[in-house]
Amino acid sequence: MTVQTWTYILVGITFALYIGIAIWSRAGSTKEFYVAGGGVSPLANGMATAADWMSAASFISMAGIISFAGYDGSVYLMGWTGGYVLLALLLAPYLRKFGKFTVPDFIGDRYYSNTARMVAVFCALLVSFTYVAGQMRGVGLVFSRFLEVDINTGVVIGMVIVLFYAVLGGMKGITYTQVAQYCVLIFAFMVPAIFISIQMTGNPIPQLGMGSTVNDGSGVYLLDKLDGLSTALGFNEYTNGSKSTIDVFAITMALMVGTAGLPHVIVRFFTVKRVKDARKSAGLALLLIAILYTAAPAVAVFARTNMINTVSNQEYADMPDWFTKWEKTKLIKFDDKNGDGKIQYVADEAINELTVDRDIMVLANPEIADLPAWVIALVAAGGLAAALSTAAGLLLVISASVSHDLIKKVIKPGISEKGELWAARGAATVAVIIAGYFGINPPGFVAAVVALAFGLAAASFFPAIVLGIFYKKMNKEGAITGMVVGISLMIFYMLKFKFGVFDGGKEAVAELTKDWWFGISPEGFGTIAMVVNFVVSIIVLQFTPSTPKKVQEIVEDIRIPSGAGAAVDH
Repeated sequence: MTVQTWTYILVGITFALYIGIAIWSRAGSTKEFYVAGGGVSPLANGMATAADWMSAASFISMAGIISFAGYDGSVYLMGWTGGYVLLALLLAPYLRKFGKFTVPDFIGDRYYSNTARMVAVFCALLVSFTYVAGQMRGVGLVFSRFLEVDINTGVVIGMVIVLFYAVLGGMKGITYTQVAQYCVLIFAFMVPAIFISIQMTGNPIPQLGMGSTVNDGSGVYLLDKLDGLSTALGFNEYTNGSKSTIDVFAITMALMVGTAGLPHVIVRFFTVKRVKDARKSAGLALLLIAILYTAAPAVAVFARTNMINTVSNQEYADMPDWFTKWEKTKLIKFDDKNGDGKIQYVADEAINELTVDRDIMVLANPEIADLPAWVIALVAAGGLAAALSTAAGLLLVISASVSHDLIKKVIKPGISEKGELWAARGAATVAVIIAGYFGINPPGFVAAVVALAFGLAAASFFPAIVLGIFYKKMNKEGAITGMVVGISLMIFYMLKFKFGVFDGGKEAVAELTKDWWFGISPEGFGTIAMVVNFVVSIIVLQFTPSTPKKVQEIVEDIRIPSGAGAAVDH
């Protein structure tokens, strides 16, 4: 059978599974819609958290970035992994004990202010929409190549599927769907990695294969071979970085603290019965996430080596079938500048004739390695599972922010539970449509878009959450001012240096890199904005009324890790 036939079969089976689970576990109350009724087991919640966490950026784009950036790409590995540890150990148990199942709800009650709640709602929506744009682009990428439809049509198909199970099942449906999606995505990521590791090095464990000798009897280590291939084409040595130390630090820190402020991951800790279960599920999720994250550098090395060997200085007319099919998606472009019919793939832009979108590397990797058709189709199903699982979690955050934090808490406090449930579903529907638009008109490749979402979360939520838990004297004026200043600074920096809004548009962005403040890229600027948020919050605190005694007592209570009940809505 062809790759396309296998793709239809495997994607069809997985989609039927997701929809079946959504129907079986549809939500009948707001508690089921928001936090799955609070009765999910630690193992199921750990798997769901891992799927929620490992988005299209982790599955599709992270190894793609590492394959092109080499050592520099490790910031994504370090930042996202370290961030999850930070969230699980530093914040999750305390937020769980506070009993609020959305970040704006926590901020609104902790800072005894609807203004704080409204600012947090705005930040949650901005972070979630930025993040979900990356997921919808990932969905479009997979559909456009493997089902051979237009990338925009692919995004629309993904919108319909995610809308169905997110709106019908809420968090209850999403949780059990994500358990299935974790199984699909981890199987889809590891099977081709194992195949290619055996093929290239003879070692069946990809994490070890990356550091082994090439399977050709030469005794050359795979990484040494890739270094040689890279430098011969004028690229940097794969194992040496070109980023400045301060930018590496800033991006890693922004990804870490952004993770700890991500609303769609935080809400996962309210779907279990007890704080003890929240800790267990956090630990399990970390182990499950580590399987993919430790394999991603190996997949990047395999993909980059195979790509260079396959295309560099080869006759365009002799390119294999996969190359032609990816060309149709416009994610690989060949421009024969010297007219010799050969592909010149080099670092020098004046001579280079091949443009490769880094987001295709994981998806194209099994095809480049000439693996069986069913393995190639499996990767497509895995990419969709990763993108859809995170998109669903983000859409739930958006719908909860609108229906629970905005409508119920501010606009119409007397709304019935049924009315709130319908408001949540309506908000999710509108959110899917907006997310689809951003998926069709993305501001960049998947991981870059997602990195900006982490920067926004770092700039806005992280200081307010940390100070809210660990500094009982922090008041509403300090927190609100800090969030507004932090998010505004991050938005300004993104618009200026990522989109060139103030300096001639996207065409001028490459020229603006020399003007980065402190030499820090937009992906890392969340660290600076976060520090500014902390400083502004503390300064404003000194000149404004102190926090009410009652709130200080609540903060002291949540730091005692015992006796926590279920999530409450009051």
